[in-house]
Amino acid sequence: MKTIKLALPLIFAATLAVAENGVPGSHFIENWDLDGDGQVTLAEAEERRGDVFLSFDANEDGFIDGEEYKAFDEARANDMQGQGGHGNGAMKNAEGGMHLQFNDADGDGRVSRDEFVGRTKDWIAQMDRNGDGSVTTADFGRQ
Repeated sequence: MKTIKLALPLIFAATLAVAENGVPGSHFIENWDLDGDGQVTLAEAEERRGDVFLSFDANEDGFIDGEEYKAFDEARANDMQGQGGHGNGAMKNAEGGMHLQFNDADGDGRVSRDEFVGRTKDWIAQMDRNGDGSVTTADFGRQ
């Protein structure tokens, strides 16, 4: 696959619960917060999700189809092994926003870039526990 190696840290950051410092969500913030201000905005998440999409559209047809989505799911699952309990569930909403069912808006079994990036607002909203429009480590605190 063409650029998977470049985007894997971004994908995996969406599934990681706790960084080395022990703060739930900090690894996610480190990898998705483009301007380093400690929060992930809608614009930052849209940009990163666009990168993730391009990495897994292996045949460059504008869709992540069933086989490509299998590779995407396997890459995330492999990364989750040994990640220490998913942060007591704190990252469940981040992980859920990467699933085919979440992103396949028209239900055709494949995801276009527009669908994948278009679901970013909903993805941010489900992680944004305090409703301020951005995601910080506070949104990943104990549930």
